[in-house]
Amino acid sequence: MNESTEIRIIQTSDVHGCIFPYDFIERKETNGSLARVASYIKKARKESPEGVILLDNGDFLQGQPTCYFYNYMATGERNIAADAINYIGYDAVAMGNHDIETGHAVYDKWINELGCPVLGANIIETATGKPYLKPYTIIDRNGIRTAVIGLITPAIPHWLNESLWSGLRFEKLYETAEYWLNHVMEKEKPDIVIGLFHSGWDGGIKTRDYTEDEAEKVARNLPGFDAILYGHDHTIRKEWVGNISGDSTLCLNPANNAMAVAELRITVENKGGKKTVCHIDGDIVDIRNEKPDAGFLETFSKQYEKITEFVNKPIGYITQDITTRDCFFGSSAFTDLIHNLQLKITEADISLCAPLSFDITVNRGELKMSDMFKLYKYENQICVLKMTGSEIRKHLEMSYGQWVNTMSSENDHIMLLDKKKTNDNQRFGFKNLTFNFDSAAGIDYEVDVTRPAGSRVTIKRMSNGRKFDEKKWYKVVTNSYRANGGGELLTNGAGIDKDSLKTRIIYESTGDQRFYLTKAISEMKVISPKPNNNWKFVPETWAAKAIERDRKLIFKE
Repeated sequence: MNESTEIRIIQTSDVHGCIFPYDFIERKETNGSLARVASYIKKARKESPEGVILLDNGDFLQGQPTCYFYNYMATGERNIAADAINYIGYDAVAMGNHDIETGHAVYDKWINELGCPVLGANIIETATGKPYLKPYTIIDRNGIRTAVIGLITPAIPHWLNESLWSGLRFEKLYETAEYWLNHVMEKEKPDIVIGLFHSGWDGGIKTRDYTEDEAEKVARNLPGFDAILYGHDHTIRKEWVGNISGDSTLCLNPANNAMAVAELRITVENKGGKKTVCHIDGDIVDIRNEKPDAGFLETFSKQYEKITEFVNKPIGYITQDITTRDCFFGSSAFTDLIHNLQLKITEADISLCAPLSFDITVNRGELKMSDMFKLYKYENQICVLKMTGSEIRKHLEMSYGQWVNTMSSENDHIMLLDKKKTNDNQRFGFKNLTFNFDSAAGIDYEVDVTRPAGSRVTIKRMSNGRKFDEKKWYKVVTNSYRANGGGELLTNGAGIDKDSLKTRIIYESTGDQRFYLTKAISEMKVISPKPNNNWKFVPETWAAKAIERDRKLIFKE
């Protein structure tokens, strides 16, 4: 007698602290949240009492003050990021790069508080040569054995300071996937094999040492995965990928902030004791209209109150609105506030900084803690490193090369645009990632938009009036992501060998950048940010008209 069993596998990814249906940064209700996921899962389990598997694909621990408060402030309490996952009843979670970025003290505690395994087959403990986390887990539902293999993008050492991942190394994703797929098939004899990859579809950064995004490559070249659930690139995707064996692998990505889930439905047929997968289907399910689970909200009501009190803490007063929209078109009050605070905090000669949010505004009036998450999005550290004048110019050349078009007439775009490029932090237009658009403070310079990439930047002088010397060594302040090679502006741009970056760093903060910015503004009490006007696009007549056109195109102003 033939029997068939359906297994429903549901995945969240890149939740980024969106636990409650409330944005603690913007101080308003939001559509995405784990509270809505909880409602959806309850219904799924009611429909399929023994057939639901729930997975998360990493980047859970950073993004909202919800996590920041329990990661760094209320460290003596259980992390809400663990308790929320436990409440809903996840079967496994994968590690993401933003989870690693919280540091050992945070993620090791979180892992210990979780009631399910954390997967990361290519995260290796250097002392033992063995995986630091479980490489895979076996989940039994209705007599069906499902193997879930978890992997993370191996780019972490090129983005994050080693203090955050000390004692670990990150092996190549494709090769590790191949090893553990073979291991699982031979040792565990699973009925279903799922890849749970915190690695984007394709593209990202590729070097001789690592490839950031490899979900498509694995799907195309490693037959054996029944489906691949992935994340990291914040882009919804459902795609069947033809593989080298002539079959197809279904790949799903629900994007970010718990606004959707990826759901697989896999039917396993039992013919005389032999089980085979006979049907696979899946989709991305929008859960923004799900009613938040009342029990979830009640369970975590005290945590909600504590976080609300934290984000409402007054920091200072700002005398005018500042917006990241201005950052792309010239010297801006938003970016220059960070530049000037970085220089004040570290006494460096030159500051490098990029807009970390594509479109966000800090409004005039009382500054609260929530506004500090708008001013500085990530938990980077502050770093000061030694750079020559020539390296600084080359760094800026690569930055503006990713940012600015070469204009051959006054009617051309000034921004380097791509009509196909749309995602959560780039509504329209920019071809490259805007958090790699570094500008500088402490020097006066021009960017000639009529010249090709690599020969646009002319540094006139130090902003204090002193001569700028390409052969001289300068103290340069930036964030830890950049100082460790993130965005490759220091390596491919400035030409500094990746292995020598550590020797260039002369100061590294113990706390995160937002902490120091908050402290500085609290001491100042009132801030009146203004553009430094230390750099500009030239020729100015062309630039002014092109900026007006492109700003309307990108921001619909």
